[in-house]
Amino acid sequence: MNWILKKISNSKFGNNINKFIAKKFPSKLEQANSKYISCHGMPTDKESLKKNNMVCPECNFHHYISPTSRYNMWFGQNNWLEIKSAEPPSDPYRWEDTKKYIDRLKDAKKTTGQANAILSCEARINNIDVVMSAVDFKFIGGSISMAEGENVLTAVQKAIDKNVPYIFVSASGGMRMMTNILSLMQMTRMTIAINELKAAGLFFGVVVTSPTTGGTAASIVSLSDICVGESGATYAFAGRRIVQAQTPSELPENFQTVEYARNKSGQIDLVLDRKDIYPTLGKILSILLKKNSAIKTVENETTENNKTLTEAS
Repeated sequence: MNWILKKISNSKFGNNINKFIAKKFPSKLEQANSKYISCHGMPTDKESLKKNNMVCPECNFHHYISPTSRYNMWFGQNNWLEIKSAEPPSDPYRWEDTKKYIDRLKDAKKTTGQANAILSCEARINNIDVVMSAVDFKFIGGSISMAEGENVLTAVQKAIDKNVPYIFVSASGGMRMMTNILSLMQMTRMTIAINELKAAGLFFGVVVTSPTTGGTAASIVSLSDICVGESGATYAFAGRRIVQAQTPSELPENFQTVEYARNKSGQIDLVLDRKDIYPTLGKILSILLKKNSAIKTVENETTENNKTLTEAS
């Protein structure tokens, strides 16, 4: 018997380890079926959370919500129309690790009720037509592959055709490595699509929800005209432990949050509670598009110098 096993079998420390191993933890199914959820060390009734848009009334922790729930919360259950896209080959590499990728896809579709990790729709914010895409993190960690890239491109093209703003709600672990380079290619494809949207003179907004990381944060999210962070959301590229390993000093407690990104780098323009995001987007769109806005603009007389500056810019 080596010294580790002796330590475990003959010490109080070892007894604690054995108790921890023997302790029965609830399964994912049991957690999903439970009437309670924990976010601040105490159980919170799920029904009270649902009435508050899945935001804890005690600690203001923003629990995850699906794209469907967000759309229903913002637009009303029957006030948005799903945008469907083509489905490319799902498993070109016939990937298998601890489980076949094709089986992971089947489970994710069953769990989320979506064809892929992104749900896009046509809707209205403050009586302004918009096209929106939202990522479901429960679909293989919200990772992006060919189907997701195709969905974004279809949604952006719809926005261009209708001449309306496009909004992207992120909650992603990044690119899906089961599809290798075909997944990484979506970063470029989504970037080109957003460039086409901007070339058409259309607004592109992003709402960062938790978590938003990896290639999704590094590509489409970083291209926004205005980026709104949902309170407390994780926003990063690499994981905290990876960054800490490369940094001699201790990282701040709120490192890799939308609040940190707003204060330190300006990558996030606004940080808002969930209940404030929809009305704020409405105000932003009203002002930018000069529709339904309570703010009146005053047109000043344009001088010859101003005309010259405008033409030069």
